[in-house]
Amino acid sequence: MELLTKYFPDLSPLQINQFEALGSLYSEWNEKINVISRKDIDELYVRHVLHSLAIAKIIRFKPGTNLLDVGTGGGFPGIPLAILFPDSNFTLIDAIGKKILVVQEVAGQLKLTNVRAQKNRVQEIKLRYDFVISRAVTAFPDFVSMVRKNVSPHSGNALPNGIIYLKGGDFEAEITPFKASAEIFDLSKIFKEPFFETKKVIYLPVR
Repeated sequence: MELLTKYFPDLSPLQINQFEALGSLYSEWNEKINVISRKDIDELYVRHVLHSLAIAKIIRFKPGTNLLDVGTGGGFPGIPLAILFPDSNFTLIDAIGKKILVVQEVAGQLKLTNVRAQKNRVQEIKLRYDFVISRAVTAFPDFVSMVRKNVSPHSGNALPNGIIYLKGGDFEAEITPFKASAEIFDLSKIFKEPFFETKKVIYLPVR
């Protein structure tokens, strides 16, 4: 928890308890259903929890904000963000049912009433949200094509509604079509852990 409180010093006692519970919950579920790679489970708080919370360094969601987490896997970035923003609403989707089962169980154990998890492909989702979030499920242009329809035109946050994408490595070619409107945030300037040296957040407003 020292890692999280270093970067998020205003966590409430409830949030601290919920974040602390993530380690044992995911370790327990990973024994039954492999949703996080074996090498990553020991680095859960850096590679999954803190990485997810990087979005909160870009924007603080206002109460009532609706977010869609596409390809959530075991619940990232949606679950950590739902803990941090209990007054925002998170819909987490994944095409793999066993992963959604884990998300539902973890959310239930943590009593996260602002999380809804469902087995779905984004192509099947018709509803619109303030922000679509994800952790590099596919090439960025393909992702934008899939989810643009799901972004509501009515903005209420400090940033206009759009797509927030966690990405690593070299994606210069991928981002070229969006150079004029996308913003790229270098996470190595926010978090000092070596894991974040090549990690970025891409924010693309969708109007």
